[in-house]
Amino acid sequence: MHKSAEIVSKALANELENILNYWIQNSIDEINGGFVGERDHFNNLVPNASKGIILNSRILWSFSAASNHYKSDNYKSYCERSYNYLKTYFKDSKNGGVFWELDAKGNPINTRKQVYAHAFMIYALSEYYLFSKSKEALNWAIELYNFIEKYAHDKVYKGYIEAFNEDWSSIRDMRLSDKDANEAKTMNTHLHILEAYTNLYKVYKNEDLKNNLSELIQLFLTKFLTTEHHLNLFFDEQWNLKSNIISFGHDIETAWLLIEAAKVIEDKKILKETERVAILIADTFLKKGIDIDGGVINEFNSKTKEFDLDKHWWPQAEALVGLRYAFNITGNENYLEKSIEIWNFIDTKILDKTNGEWFWKVDKNGKITADNYKIGMWKAPYHNSRTCIVLNSK
Repeated sequence: MHKSAEIVSKALANELENILNYWIQNSIDEINGGFVGERDHFNNLVPNASKGIILNSRILWSFSAASNHYKSDNYKSYCERSYNYLKTYFKDSKNGGVFWELDAKGNPINTRKQVYAHAFMIYALSEYYLFSKSKEALNWAIELYNFIEKYAHDKVYKGYIEAFNEDWSSIRDMRLSDKDANEAKTMNTHLHILEAYTNLYKVYKNEDLKNNLSELIQLFLTKFLTTEHHLNLFFDEQWNLKSNIISFGHDIETAWLLIEAAKVIEDKKILKETERVAILIADTFLKKGIDIDGGVINEFNSKTKEFDLDKHWWPQAEALVGLRYAFNITGNENYLEKSIEIWNFIDTKILDKTNGEWFWKVDKNGKITADNYKIGMWKAPYHNSRTCIVLNSK
């Protein structure tokens, strides 16, 4: 292994244990079962916080992926705790699929069907199946895949509709979060369907699923990818562009997830194309997405030409993986050198060396913002644990 890559990989191998230990020590809900809904920036438990499907599905993925990585049963009880809670409380037995949000005691309080959430459940369940060999978990993953294909897959214009009501009927407000545009098709959801279907195909060699993956890859290459090698984020049902924002984290995450999708369907022509595109994305990312302090910038508005210079935790993690893939394809050591700079930024600015885990973000001056939670609806061990695992996989 190249020395620069070895430095980052060794640091991340150690960091994976830190992350997992943090979640074991701080996320178990001893009162209501499952995992707590929220801890604030200072690691204080937020009483009676609601429980989100994104946090809980990502916890299942993380402990399952760590178990598969270590080839160990050390995290088995946390995998089972997560799986059983999801099955008992988040599963909609009447309409199929999973609820978006529960109260602290496990009662559904937001029953909408967000396709993004179902993608994460497929991702988590297929990873859990790899560890547990639970046929029940695999069957649930396949069931959720079939729900997405039945209700969300746009047979006319291709791609996937963003969200539905509890009974899978049309919903007016499709937004994933308050910061998102209310549009029918989003790059973010398609990216995580791609990721989920890639993982599912490893354990479910279904021809329709393979075709779905091929279609998703083509959508990224023909609809989402811009001529400047960014990814557009929001579209209406007929693929009219509805956004001006560039997300650097999503750009570099897409670069390597496209390659993984091409690998599992074993299409050499598509793999070559995704590798070519990944390098174009990575090169643009390095030119525009890295600040002088070595951290990954959050966003850029292509209309106003304004940058959001905050540095969120997850784009830093995704950049380490995307740049390693770029190096593996080209052998160009510049990608590794940049990844060392990003790791140094994570190590000095993003790691919480007092309370554990990673801070949500720092501002353009490197100052920590204390108004974001450490554990919550959108803060889980998935991005950072995955980076640690991927960059230490044989």
